[in-house]
Amino acid sequence: SEARSVETLRHWLALWRASGVGPATFRLLLNELGDISTLFSGAFPAGLQLRDDTRAFLRTPDWARVDEDLAWAAGGGRHIITLRDSTYPPLLRELEDAPPLLFVVGDPAALSAPQLAMVGSRNPTRSGQDTARDFARHLAAMGLAITSGLAAGIDAAAHRGALDGNGSTVAVLGTGPDRVYPAAHRDLAREIAASGALVTEFPPGTPPRAEHFPRRNRLISGLSLGVLVVEAALHSGSLITARLAAEQGREVFAIPGSIHNPMARGCHRLIRQGAKLVENGDDVLEELGPLFRASTAVDPSATGSELPALPDDPDYRRLLEALDHVPLSVDLLVERSGLTAEAVSSMLLLLELQGIVVPEPGGRYALATRV
Repeated sequence: SEARSVETLRHWLALWRASGVGPATFRLLLNELGDISTLFSGAFPAGLQLRDDTRAFLRTPDWARVDEDLAWAAGGGRHIITLRDSTYPPLLRELEDAPPLLFVVGDPAALSAPQLAMVGSRNPTRSGQDTARDFARHLAAMGLAITSGLAAGIDAAAHRGALDGNGSTVAVLGTGPDRVYPAAHRDLAREIAASGALVTEFPPGTPPRAEHFPRRNRLISGLSLGVLVVEAALHSGSLITARLAAEQGREVFAIPGSIHNPMARGCHRLIRQGAKLVENGDDVLEELGPLFRASTAVDPSATGSELPALPDDPDYRRLLEALDHVPLSVDLLVERSGLTAEAVSSMLLLLELQGIVVPEPGGRYALATRV
């Protein structure tokens, strides 16, 4: 009955707030007891290994906070999903330390869509930000949801790129679902919830704490088919996410950069350790292969001899008019289009990802030949 399911959810929420109970302990208790409501009867089953502070909490649970959690979920577009719900994302469920509860703002179905995690530096180069945004735009337009952590830098660029591509994006929070960190990303969070989802294992009211962010990284990789690292220094949190992805059996991708860019060193280390070197979006789609294609229905007859849709932007039109089927240098394209070298380089990447231009030897570019 509905009353019983609400009561069960109250017990789950209370246990999740108990001192000393993390994902592993919660799952152990679930497996041992089946029904965790017995923990709140005051008498603990014989032989149950529980810390003293956990036992003390369970004798007098914080029901007021539990009611606040339920009141939060009563708002529009808000959901609490348990490990036993059919809407719990299947890839995440595979993890030994999968969170027993997820707090979601937006569409819970977005969490089960095929996803690519994109992570990187909080202080990227301008080129790194543009690369992240362009890759995310292209891959989201191809139907792959883009998952990241809503942080400054590469995370934000990846979320914005997915939104630019009219795709879905998922932000994994290191706070409660009622907080946005950093606060400057409040509007971005609202847009993400409208086209995908914000998700966290932390209950409402949880503030940003340093230890929460490495913990949420396992969810970023756990929700995804693979992780793409765009720019990362040698001691970057992004490398933690990449390591967790490898441990979880996910694909790890890295975009190489200049040997003079300290933000590329983490990516180069990952590539030396076996991450797939990525130069364009197709490198990612090829590797994810059947995992991705099985969940997206693309009608091959729809492609035929048509080139992909062009970005509807006057600057792109100027660049396309400057291009030719004869390979041209970036300098010449800058001169012909009147755009900056930085803009031209960024736009050429997107056009290359879409198969509209092809790179030629000597750093030159030509329009792709229609077939």
